[in-house]
Amino acid sequence: MAAPALCRRCGRPAGLWGLARARLPPPPRRRAHEQARRARGAAGLLAAQCERGLFQEVFPAQSAEEQLPALLEPGRPPLAAYCGFDPTADSLHVGHLLPVMALLHFQRAGHDVIAVVGGATARLGDPSGRERAREPLPAGQVRAQARALRAGLARLFGNHRELFWEPGAGRLGRAALLDNARWLGREPLLRFLGGAGGRLRMGTLLSRQSCQARLRSAEGMSLAEFLYPALQAYDFLHLHQHHGCRIQLGGHDQMGNIMSGYELVTKMTGTDVFGITVPLITSTTGDKLGKTAGNAVWLNRDKTSPFELYQFFVRQQDNVVEKYLKLFTFLPLEEIAHIMEMHAKAPEKWGPQKRLAAEVTKLVHGKEGLESAKRCTKALYHSSVEALEEMSDQELEELFRQATSAELMLEPGMTVLDLCRKANAIPDGPSGYRKITDGGVSINGNRVTDPETVLILGQHILKNGVSLLRVGKKNYYIIKWLQL
Repeated sequence: MAAPALCRRCGRPAGLWGLARARLPPPPRRRAHEQARRARGAAGLLAAQCERGLFQEVFPAQSAEEQLPALLEPGRPPLAAYCGFDPTADSLHVGHLLPVMALLHFQRAGHDVIAVVGGATARLGDPSGRERAREPLPAGQVRAQARALRAGLARLFGNHRELFWEPGAGRLGRAALLDNARWLGREPLLRFLGGAGGRLRMGTLLSRQSCQARLRSAEGMSLAEFLYPALQAYDFLHLHQHHGCRIQLGGHDQMGNIMSGYELVTKMTGTDVFGITVPLITSTTGDKLGKTAGNAVWLNRDKTSPFELYQFFVRQQDNVVEKYLKLFTFLPLEEIAHIMEMHAKAPEKWGPQKRLAAEVTKLVHGKEGLESAKRCTKALYHSSVEALEEMSDQELEELFRQATSAELMLEPGMTVLDLCRKANAIPDGPSGYRKITDGGVSINGNRVTDPETVLILGQHILKNGVSLLRVGKKNYYIIKWLQL
């Protein structure tokens, strides 16, 4: 089925913008902010997220335009929406955040949401957008990665509930975490082929762009990959029958799989169901962010620290930061507009980038993670001794991942030259001595030029028993002092 036409005014599907436009009349200028806020509250979830740019395309366009606004209207019984996440790694990444944000916005509107970890479908591998088949994953590895993804999703839902939701703000929808291995792993092959397989048409599956591209490639396409959309469609059917789910969410590259799910559910139950896609996040070169492209920014702390996540968003350029504030945060549009107005007056302060980074880091890593990211930022970019003294061993290791660590005993009269040599930070002989006198060595952010300077507690050795030694521009050494 053809995708809906794009609106010339906003670039979004015409039907979807029509939903927002019909329910969001332009307010008079003198009361614009207040009336816009009230209009969005009355318009409901679909129009509000269309305006933010989070909901990119709905399927099927006509029935969605006719039915979804009423079904999602405030005060109506809650619907259930789901999104799937295949555990091809042991952590979610930034590319997964927008589908998660879509689930959270449904939850905030009082609807129930389901995050499905693809413990079964990951064994096959989604062919969407791929030039070649994924390497098969052992069953044990998939199970371990599925557990890790469930923990990561639980942390996001928990941080949202604790830090972004006011208890008196109304009903927060229920959130469930499921694994499709629970039902697909128990489904007999013949029953699946005779049931769901009999309702899905080969011509439709073969016409998908991802399927066509793979069939034309030299490697071709395996039967397992070809059946992936059928298994994902069965997920939708199972969730509809057992959890009343009527909406599937996914990245824009998932539209083909969403259409297969729609086809299966409507043919087997006669119920109208819907799909909604969210934008794909790409790098500055246009590549989709993720593990396959090798540019993933992970959401698990052991793979990407809170500081690294924070810095990823702080470094976003002006041409995308307003868009990202609308997509990745829950800030009201009026507040985002004000932030951008202030940025136009003082762009050197990087206000929107810092607010974006803070909101995302708090959602992913909680308050403690945000405080850690800010502490590391002060220590690295502002040479803050106070921040260095407050840093934990974990934060030091995260901030200076490539740094050499050494444990030393402080001896009476120990000098800067002694420290550098014991840490193997400078070469022996006159060249190492000159490295210090020429200003190439700093301790805790302060340059030291006298090799014979005696180390002083509280200056060269911080209260937490650590010294941060830097030689040159990028060579860091974390010194942990024993028995101070």
